[in-house]
Amino acid sequence: MGRRKAREAAFMVLFELDFGQTEVEAVFARAMAERGVEGPDRDFARDMVWGTLRYRERIDAIIKELSRDWRIERMNSVDRNVMRLALYELLYREDIPPNVAINEAVELVKRYGGADSPRFVNGILGKVAENLAAYRAAGG
Repeated sequence: MGRRKAREAAFMVLFELDFGQTEVEAVFARAMAERGVEGPDRDFARDMVWGTLRYRERIDAIIKELSRDWRIERMNSVDRNVMRLALYELLYREDIPPNVAINEAVELVKRYGGADSPRFVNGILGKVAENLAAYRAAGG
């Protein structure tokens, strides 16, 4: 349950930052404290947040490429940030199996997103997983 809670906290950080909050460290510290994320799980959440932010431009380009007829700016903020987090896991965390990253993302959007969110997010992430080697080879 530790990594699941850490992922959820990392998502909350990204979600809040998406609304213009610029103090990443303060948002991160508050989210971890509110959810009781400590030790190795906090380190995992930190990597997830900073990694996602570091590669956000590439991650967003992939989302744009695969989400026909949807501009990323117009997407539901929950969907957008869950996909960002999961794509960071898929592309840059080879220690996490793709099916785990996708399943965790779908669980997050079931909890926080809209009725169509799970299918939408699963579809985008599934396309990346199908061609994961090519996406990873394209670099970041």
